[in-house]
Amino acid sequence: MAQITPPNAPVERLRAAGCVFAEDEARLLTAAARDVEHLEVMLGRRIAGEPLEYVLGWAEFAGLRIAVSPGVFVPRPRSEFLVTEAAGLLPPAVVVLDLCCGSGAIGAALLTARPGLTLVAADVDPAAVECARRNLPPGTAVVEGDLFDPVPAELRGGLAMIIANAPYVPTAEIPLLPAEARMHEALRALDGGTDGLELHRRIAAEARAWLAPGGRLLIETSERQAPIAAAIFACHGLTPEIRRSEELDATVVIGVRSAPSG
Repeated sequence: MAQITPPNAPVERLRAAGCVFAEDEARLLTAAARDVEHLEVMLGRRIAGEPLEYVLGWAEFAGLRIAVSPGVFVPRPRSEFLVTEAAGLLPPAVVVLDLCCGSGAIGAALLTARPGLTLVAADVDPAAVECARRNLPPGTAVVEGDLFDPVPAELRGGLAMIIANAPYVPTAEIPLLPAEARMHEALRALDGGTDGLELHRRIAAEARAWLAPGGRLLIETSERQAPIAAAIFACHGLTPEIRRSEELDATVVIGVRSAPSG
């Protein structure tokens, strides 16, 4: 492919638009452009405030290139902690459910870390489900519906793990989010209700029935919300634990379904 000559100093234009990593973004956009005209269109979209990931059509997550369509939640680096924790707790050759799977980034990264797993992914958003089907290996079950509703009934009581990056931004804090998220990502992928834990409550209420004895529920949340989420887990028969990564500013609450005694 012939080298594309960037029009009108893209680094300076991106920097003037407030892009903190203007040099990196200019490099990525230039590499992705089919020609100068295409580069100009992409620059215009980015300068107008559209997330870089939507302009490129992909996001980097855990070393993978994850396809993302406009409106679909863009995976954040902090969620790599959820993948790391899940991978470290899983025995081989078990079944894992990825709830609120979004683009499928977490599931794809977990399968890369633990390739012997069987993964089922679910999301309520048709656009997210379409992305997940592109990002996950052929044959992976990706189902559309509200939380556990579309999950195959035969998995009930047999899951080794449920992982979820459910929305956890309190409704009143949505206006405080960066404009890229607030204006471009689907609201239902961000809004976690009054205290941000509405979906956490619903997931915890059903998780025990879907987990095998000794199975685990892992949900990402904020450091501030984690003690409340842990209490919610305990109320629904899951033994809670909070794990934290200061490096990634990430918090995961883990709930274990106790195995029967004797």
